[in-house]
Amino acid sequence: MKLRIVVTLKNGVLDPQGKAIEHALGSLGFDGVNDVRAGKIFELDVADDTSDEAIDEMCRKLLANTVIENYRIERQ
Repeated sequence: MKLRIVVTLKNGVLDPQGKAIEHALGSLGFDGVNDVRAGKIFELDVADDTSDEAIDEMCRKLLANTVIENYRIERQ
């Protein structure tokens, strides 16, 4: 089973990487970009019988820092 895990910063958490990208886009002449938030995407190929609980545990223990990040599991 193929999974995509999308990890994003929680609202209210400062995103210096996003701000740097926003500034760079403006410097390159791309007007109208009001905000950029950076995140991560992980693509996993797991056994078909992998439980939802195991997938969630992978995210909580390694892929996302749940103090400052949210994650979303997408099945492909």
